[in-house]
Amino acid sequence: MDNLEIGHHISHQFDAELASVLNHLMNMGGMVEQQIRDATESLIENNTTLAQQVVVGDTKINALEVAIDEECIRILAKRQPTAIDLRLVIAIFKTITDLERIGDQAERIARQTLNLGGRECPATFCESFGEMSSLVLQMVHATLDAFTRLDTQSAANTTMVDDKVDMLYVDILTQLLPRIEARPNQAGEHINMMWATRALERIGDHSCNICEYVIYFVKGKDVRHIGRDAMKKFQD
Repeated sequence: MDNLEIGHHISHQFDAELASVLNHLMNMGGMVEQQIRDATESLIENNTTLAQQVVVGDTKINALEVAIDEECIRILAKRQPTAIDLRLVIAIFKTITDLERIGDQAERIARQTLNLGGRECPATFCESFGEMSSLVLQMVHATLDAFTRLDTQSAANTTMVDDKVDMLYVDILTQLLPRIEARPNQAGEHINMMWATRALERIGDHSCNICEYVIYFVKGKDVRHIGRDAMKKFQD
């Protein structure tokens, strides 16, 4: 873990402003986690009521993104931060964008539940989808924890988990594609399941993005697009 001091300014008000925006970011992260949990449960349990709650809840996440955005802009205008403070604000800007997109993907899963209209998913799909959703939720939680603790090692480790998510994604598509060919009259249902699975895969990608912002904030290094092998040096 990297030990950096955020609350270290002469102006205690500046410290309070940074603490406030970080707190709001973590609140947003908690809401997003719950949206993922509810959306995936709605699909597995065939719960259209829960799915509708997720769709409605997405507006709260969107509103929180706008509010945090405005907080960051005020900090930039008022404090004109430099060095690590500037990197922190940039990291927050980028993170809330990815969190909002994760929320969008959770909503997309919920909409697939609604599109299925009460029809149950195959048991084999539910089992694989449940395994993938558990892994994705672990990624999101670990990502937010890494941000809170400024832990670049944990952030780098979390990006490696995405390989497992991608493998499960391919496995589920391998299950569904033959079903579409064998039962063309049910193709729409299986395509809904494919879209839900794709949404989970995208959530994993957005989690990796946030992990990269953690490393950028702490180390001052842009690690986007550097590849898995290069990322491993941040695991130590």
